[in-house]
Amino acid sequence: MAEQPFWETKSLDAMSETEWESLCDGCGRCCLLKLEDEDTGEIATCAVSCRLFDLKSGRCSDYANRFERVPDCLKVTPDFVRTTRWLPSSCAYRRIAEGRGLAAWHPLISGRAETVVAAGVSVLGRVVSERDVREEDLEDHVTGEFDDPQKE
Repeated sequence: MAEQPFWETKSLDAMSETEWESLCDGCGRCCLLKLEDEDTGEIATCAVSCRLFDLKSGRCSDYANRFERVPDCLKVTPDFVRTTRWLPSSCAYRRIAEGRGLAAWHPLISGRAETVVAAGVSVLGRVVSERDVREEDLEDHVTGEFDDPQKE
């Protein structure tokens, strides 16, 4: 009898750092800039990635030093997953927290990182870097495209 995968037997809080990191599907949605309406608290997602996001690989170009280089980089933790409203329903951390398991396109299921792009979940090829956008122009890049893809 095959052993069950860790994401089916452990809570987010019980996972090792290696297990936790492997849950990230690499979609890049956490790396998109977001604007918060001061009056309503509503979060709007921009089609603009963090300056460290590599537009070719879809990964952080300096993951080990991201918090030093980008002070407002958000650390995804179990508490963050439970309290953050803007994580898409496709997010593996959110799916596990909600008891929904991983999607068929997730690399831990498919065995291939490319399936995230093929499923239309990745931001690759659909965003620009914040290095190429003036801060005062961010509102021009707000899009509903990345809010919640509902990719199962």
